[in-house]
Amino acid sequence: MSQALPTESQCLTFEEYLHHDDGTDTRYELVNGVLIEMPPESEENNDIARRLLFEFAKHMPFALLAYKDTEIEVTGRRATARIPDLLVHTEASKAAVAESTRATITRDMPPPALVVEVVSPGQTNRERDYRYKHTEYAARGIAEYWIVDPETRQVTLCLWVNGQYEDQIYSGTEVIRSTVVPAFALNPAEIFA
Repeated sequence: MSQALPTESQCLTFEEYLHHDDGTDTRYELVNGVLIEMPPESEENNDIARRLLFEFAKHMPFALLAYKDTEIEVTGRRATARIPDLLVHTEASKAAVAESTRATITRDMPPPALVVEVVSPGQTNRERDYRYKHTEYAARGIAEYWIVDPETRQVTLCLWVNGQYEDQIYSGTEVIRSTVVPAFALNPAEIFA
């Protein structure tokens, strides 16, 4: 069964999204003008994201880290905002967000240094993280985008080079080499343990 696409009048602008309040605690991403409910993550995905958060905190100021609470405006066919599992600010992106009333990095603000997405089960989620977010985060000029995939037990580190991402896949005991967090010392086997 096909689902009808929303009409122009049904799509939200980014400004409308920023002011949206349905009276619940439901988290949404805005994808091409449409609110997409973000269901709770699996406990495995939460554990992976926390493990990465604690490892990053060993090597950089904790104030530069955001855990599932900062959204990024990205370019889509229509207004789009993503909420990564983990984000590492630059000093400039942190300062810009600190001056706003909402933890949202808009397109007129400097991008963060690194975003991490832990892939949720399902083909739609895989396509979103590997295809759409890959393009969206590259367009924002985010230095590193990590795709952490519990199903394949691999980490794809997407490094922004000359306007596009160059992908390096890490698996097993191969230590992940980050330019944003050079002292990072975990390998995928440890991340997925």
